[in-house]
Amino acid sequence: MSVRTALALSRTPALGFVVVGLYWGGLATLVPELKARIGASDAQFGLLLLGTSIGLLTTMVLAPALDRAMGQWSMVVAAVALAAAFLAPGLVVTPLGFFVAMIFCGMASGMLDVIMNARVSELETAHARPLMNANHGVFSVAYACAALGTGLAREAALPPVAVFLVIGGLVLSFAWRMRMAPAPVDEAPEGADGFPYGVVLLCGAIVLVAFMTEASVEAWSALHIERTLGGRAAEGALGPAMLGITMAVGRFGGQAVSERMSDLAVIFAGCALAVMGVSFVALAQVTWVAYAGFGMMGLGVSAIGPIGLALVGRMVPPHVRTKAISRAAVMGFFGFFLAPAAMGVISEGFGLRVAFAAIGVLLLALIPLALEIRRRGP
Repeated sequence: MSVRTALALSRTPALGFVVVGLYWGGLATLVPELKARIGASDAQFGLLLLGTSIGLLTTMVLAPALDRAMGQWSMVVAAVALAAAFLAPGLVVTPLGFFVAMIFCGMASGMLDVIMNARVSELETAHARPLMNANHGVFSVAYACAALGTGLAREAALPPVAVFLVIGGLVLSFAWRMRMAPAPVDEAPEGADGFPYGVVLLCGAIVLVAFMTEASVEAWSALHIERTLGGRAAEGALGPAMLGITMAVGRFGGQAVSERMSDLAVIFAGCALAVMGVSFVALAQVTWVAYAGFGMMGLGVSAIGPIGLALVGRMVPPHVRTKAISRAAVMGFFGFFLAPAAMGVISEGFGLRVAFAAIGVLLLALIPLALEIRRRGP
C-alpha cells in the first residue's frame, strides 16, 4: 500500500502528528536560545526538561479515561491545549518557570500523542493494513519544516514566543478537522487474562530506546553544531532538520518495507545504521560529517518507534488496546526527556561527543529486546 493511501485512510489522526511535529521541531531549534535566556548549565537544562516527564505521568493515568469522556473531540481539545501550553516556554526567563512550563507541555503533548496513536492502531485493525510508519513520517516532515523555519526566525532575531504564536495559529486553523470518535470496543470476554504488562513493557522498551535516540538529536544537535563545531544559528538548525528529513524518508519508506520485510529485520537493520551514525556525530570535526551522522541516525531509528507501537496493538486483545498503547507510548515519551537530561549530565562532565557516544551504547539494547519479541512470536 502506498504512503498516499495510508495517509488517506488515517488523515484525521495524521493531523495530530503534524501538530506534535511542529511544536517539538520548533522547540528543538530554540534550545540554544532558551537555555541561554534562563541561564542554565548543560546538566541543569537537561534536568529541567524532566518537567515534561511529570506531565507525561499525568497523561499515562488520565489519557484513556479522558479519551472516552471527550469522544470525538479528544484530539481537538488536546491540540488546542498544546497550542496554549507552548506559549509558556517562549515567555519564561527563570529555570523554575521553564520547569513548570515543560510540565504543561508534557501533559498536552502526551495526551494528543496517546490518542492519535490509538486512533491509528484502531484504523490498522479496521483496514488490516500497516499505517503507523506513514503517520510518524508526517510527524517527521512537520518537525523538519518547523526546525528550518525556526532557524530562519532565529537568524531574523524573532523571539521564541513569536515562533510559538505562529505555530499556534497554524494549529488552530485546522484543529477543528481533528474530530474522530474512538472505535467501539466490546467488553473483556469472560475468562480473559489480565492486562498484558509483559508485552507492554517489552514493546514499550523498544519505543523508549528509539525515542531516546531521536530526542538526543532533537535537544542537543543544534548546540553540538554551534558550540562544538562552531556553526551559526542557521547551521545549528540543520542538525534537528536533518533528523526530521531523514526520519520522514525512513518512515515513508518503512511504510512500504513493512509489507515486505519482518518487523524484527527492520529493527536489526535500523539499529546497525543508527549506531554507525552515532559514531560519525561523536567523531565529527566539521559540520558536514555531523550532518551525515544525524541523517544516518534518523534513517536508522525512523521505523523502530512506530513498529514498537504497532506491535503492541497487534499483540494485545482489542478490549485493552487503547490502554496498552497509552502505556507503551508513555514509556516511549519518557525517552524524549530522559535522553536530554542524561545527555546534559554526561555533557557537563565529559562533553557532547561522549554524550552522543553513550546513545550508541543504548541502541545496542534493541538487539535483545527484538530477540525476545521473536521468541514470543507475535
